[in-house]
Amino acid sequence: MVFSSLFFVFFFLAACFLCYYACRSIKAKNVVLVIFSLIFYAWGEPVWVSMLIFSAFVNWGASMLIGKYRGKKIGNFFAGAAIVIDLALLIVFKYSGFIVENINALLNVSIPVPQIVMPIGISFFTFQAVSYIMDCLWETVEPQKKFGRFLLYLSLFPQLVAGPIVRYSVIEKEIENRKATPVDISEGAMRAIIGLSKKVIIANNLYAVVEQFFGSDISGLSFLGTWYGVILYSLYVYFDFSGYSDIAIGLGRMFGFHFNENFNYPFICKTISEFWQRWHISLSSFFRDYLFYAPIFGRPRKYLNLFLVWFCTGLWHGASWNFILWGLYFGVFIFIETLIGKKRLKKWNKIWTHIYSKIIIIIGFGIFYFTDLSQLGQFFVNISGAGMIWHGQSFGDIVTYNSLMNNLFLIIFAIIVSLPVLPKIRYVFDEWGNNKVFAFGKVGGSLVCCALLVICSILMVDNTNNPFLYFRF
Repeated sequence: MVFSSLFFVFFFLAACFLCYYACRSIKAKNVVLVIFSLIFYAWGEPVWVSMLIFSAFVNWGASMLIGKYRGKKIGNFFAGAAIVIDLALLIVFKYSGFIVENINALLNVSIPVPQIVMPIGISFFTFQAVSYIMDCLWETVEPQKKFGRFLLYLSLFPQLVAGPIVRYSVIEKEIENRKATPVDISEGAMRAIIGLSKKVIIANNLYAVVEQFFGSDISGLSFLGTWYGVILYSLYVYFDFSGYSDIAIGLGRMFGFHFNENFNYPFICKTISEFWQRWHISLSSFFRDYLFYAPIFGRPRKYLNLFLVWFCTGLWHGASWNFILWGLYFGVFIFIETLIGKKRLKKWNKIWTHIYSKIIIIIGFGIFYFTDLSQLGQFFVNISGAGMIWHGQSFGDIVTYNSLMNNLFLIIFAIIVSLPVLPKIRYVFDEWGNNKVFAFGKVGGSLVCCALLVICSILMVDNTNNPFLYFRF
């Protein structure tokens, strides 16, 4: 089941909302959320619900043993065993085919490649489980004694299949005691509608254009056509993933949960380091806290750990070499920026830092897109201009020009929305005006969200299969 469907919006969510608020006790509300979360996960792949429950049971049981034997070696053993089981499941379901394919290529053998269907969201709930175990081991959180409450944490449907990666410490108290006010419900619903609009109105339309340029062989694509396609793909990934995060955060708030932000207008960054402080924050903070400071050969090693983090960041996104290259690509630039130093970077001309960072980021999304390495090589030939020298590639073409003119409004709108314009408009109504201006802003915002929901509903009628990009990660 996906958020961007009429069934989810007008039936599943409505039914969950009504059942949830029909209950008075927090225990009953939690039972409702667990049931609906398991139904949500089982809708497309019912067989994998058993694995989700198994993962929850293993990590809950391990946390209880960690708490019982805290400070002793046996406690560390149980923590290590739980993490090994978590990562083993992830490796088997997500990477086994990739590993066998590379063994076959490297050793020139013919081991049968396992055809295993990857459970949706396994990367996200596995990392949540690992973070929980580590936090229990480090005594950052107390182990949850009741299995049902832990199952709720791991399976909560707003963030189950595509994040953000929610730490147990963030919602620990809210699992046992929370209250959603009318303001929470209103603000949460508006946030979810904005996220849905990002996906249905902007991301889906951007991807349709991207597929026209990158959906087949790109050897004949012009220099400008390649840049045009990868810029639109960069915007598409942002709106698709940040849209999902907005929906997750909004839905969570409607039920009394307050998840951390996962995106903070990343395209206003001036450096690559700043970009990753604003993009997929839950993932970058996970690797920072649980891997970057990990001791290697007895102690943390700054630069070795840095490249290990970016290797894992790339690998986390998919079982393909382009994702590993994508992660290491960003790792190289963050390494360079680390050598230069923050003080020197701040002295650089802001215009040039913006240009530098956007070029690196946009090219990075090209690496992210092309899982076929031959196509990735052609992408570099095209985007560097080398194709114009070697193969007589054209600088521009009429197809790119016509596409730009036909989609100009969409592109301009997407660029504006990707910048912190809406928060500033809201700030004006919330802080600068009097009560009448504040009320006008609230009513106006509600009307705009209602209009957006109507538009999304119309678009979703004809678009029955529009899953979020990060479902496959």
